Parts: sequence; C-alpha cells; structure tokens
Amino acid sequence: MSANVNEFDAIVLGAGAMGSAAAYYLTQARQRVLLLEQFELDHQKGSSHGPSRVIRYSYDNPIYVNLMRDAYPLWFALQEAAGEQLYFKTGGIDFGLPSEPTMQNLKASLKQTNLPHDRLSTHEAQKLFPQFRFDEGMEAIYQEDTGFLAASRCVLTHIRLAQASGATVLDQTPVMRIGVKGDRVEVQTARGKYGGDRLIVTAGSWAKRILAEQGIDLPLRVMPCQLAFFEPDNPTDYEPGRFPVFIAHLNADYGESPYGIPTYQGSGVKITPFYGWKTVSDPSEVDYTPDLEWIERLREFPRRYIPGANGKLVSTRRCLYTVTPDKHFVIDRHPNYPQIVISAGFSGHGFKFSTLVGKILMELAIAGKTDHDVSLFKLSRF
Repeated sequence: MSANVNEFDAIVLGAGAMGSAAAYYLTQARQRVLLLEQFELDHQKGSSHGPSRVIRYSYDNPIYVNLMRDAYPLWFALQEAAGEQLYFKTGGIDFGLPSEPTMQNLKASLKQTNLPHDRLSTHEAQKLFPQFRFDEGMEAIYQEDTGFLAASRCVLTHIRLAQASGATVLDQTPVMRIGVKGDRVEVQTARGKYGGDRLIVTAGSWAKRILAEQGIDLPLRVMPCQLAFFEPDNPTDYEPGRFPVFIAHLNADYGESPYGIPTYQGSGVKITPFYGWKTVSDPSEVDYTPDLEWIERLREFPRRYIPGANGKLVSTRRCLYTVTPDKHFVIDRHPNYPQIVISAGFSGHGFKFSTLVGKILMELAIAGKTDHDVSLFKLSRF
C-alpha cells in the first residue's frame, strides 16, 4: 500500500440504514471505521429517509420472524444508548380474505414460530379498530408488538453514535474506484485514496453498478415507489396508540398488499402498496417527480377501507426499493475476496432489520461468520 493512503480497519460504502448500522457496530468492536456517503447524510434519493418505517414480527417466513426476535432487543439497546425514542409501539393488523395465499402463509409461519398473536373476526377487528371498514368474510391477525421506527432518526443515531466512538464519516464523497490489494482493499474517491482491511458494501440501489466492477452481477432492479401521507378527518384517532400499522392482503384487487402507518408529528397517515411500480436497471434512470394521478388511484383504498383517512394529501415523494427476483435480501461475503462483505437488495422490507444487519455485517467482516441465520440471503442462489 502506498504511504499516502489513509488507513482504516474497515470501510463502509453507503451511509443509509444498513451502512450506518454497520459503522456503529464496527466501532463497538473497536475498529477504526471510515463511512463514505456519495450524497449528504439522510438524503432523499435512496431508501432510508423519512419519518417512519414498519417494524413487525409478523412475517410469512419463519427465518424473518426469528431474525426479528434478534432485532427487537438491538433496537431497544440502541434507544437506551441514544437516549431517545426510536421505536413506537402501535400494534398491527394483517387483514384480508382467508383464501389469500399471503394470509395462509402468514398464519402458517406464525404457528410454526409460536409467535403470540390474535386471530380476529371482522366484528372483533372492527370493535378493536373502528377506523376500518372490512368486507364480509375477511379476517384479521393482530400482533401487539408491531409498530414503526423513526426512520431518519434511526440512521442519524447510528451515525452519531459511531462518530462518538471514533468513526470517520465523509458525506458528499462518491467512490470512483475500488481495488483489491492482496488481502486488503483500496477505495479511490475525489477526496483521496483510503485503504482498509475490510470493505462493507451497503450502497443500496447503486450496489449493482459497484459490485459489477468486482466481478459480481447481481440481478438487482431499482423500483421507484411513491409514498403518500393523507390528513385524517380526526387526527387523534389515527395517532400511535389509537391506530395500528396495517397490511391489507388484497393482492387480487390491488396487485400488491397496501400497507399503512399512523400519523406521526403531523405526517399524516402513510398509505402505499408494497410493490407494483415499474423497475429500472440503474438509479440514473429514476424520475423522482411524484405522479399525482397515481395518488387519485390510490385513494380508492382508504375510501373503501379507512374512510376517515382519505383527507387532503399532506405530502408525497418517491423513494427507491432495490429488488431481488425472490424479494429476499443479499447478505454475504464476496466469493473471491473474503475481505469484501456485501449487503444489498432489501426489496422494500429491510429497514426493520437494519440494526441487526449492521451487527451481522460487522461479524462477517471481522470473524467471517455469524450465528444469525442468513442462509436465505446467500449470493449463490442467483
């Protein structure tokens, strides 16, 4: 390595949800850490910015349920270390017809993992949450620990605590080139060259482009999704403690399950489908301009199922999902360069895992292994 290279134990590429968490846990392991971000911190061009993201145990795959059993305690510990609330418990309902495959898979997963939950009839669900209107024959599954995370604050908290433990954080610093030198890495930026024993790639929608230079062609697609926040008729009825996080298993009617989050600090009720937008191959192709016509089409859902949340549009914007073909994550070491750890393709449902993913990435980078079950997320499946 050349003498003018700035040396670190670990370099983290991307300061969104996963990268900020990785930097934090690396500093807790007493590593000298460099966290690089091509844009400003907490920027709106990627996947991690915003007032809220869902956190839940309820998943249709037992691996995710068990990972969340590991993630929740880490969020509680992060809150304590930060001295501020990041997790807001609201309870959550999944509702739809019992015949919906996603409802059937969810019930099977909850049974297999022995996750505490309540199965509610339409009448029981209506009594518990009178804001909703349910179709005849629907059922609901209630899980009390569901809630939301204050998304931008979570990212900035991980960064702040990492810096307090000695991490160097450089934003507005795009990476121009990554080189492998023996068992080390070099990262060239416009600010200079940096060297490290390990590199963790958490570049979100830019991961495909970066990893291609390292000989990995991940089948990642970028999905610009549009979020919408609506002003409810009576805001207090739609705040945490009165209104739950929800997922509506209405795939036949809406293509993908709409979901929502209570209003928080005047944000309005968040409502949007999980998927359903056209994908592109690279973020450079993304049009961030919101589609107001889409907002009017979306209103059909609250008009039918949550009529009190169908008020004026408070705000809307586009963010990015980085989607794998199976919608599962990618968490693995580079097959040829074990000093490079890869984290990508979180497919619109990864934020709730981010503090755990950061810990896993730290373990893979330092020890080359983790006790957490990441078998679903191997590169070799592609």
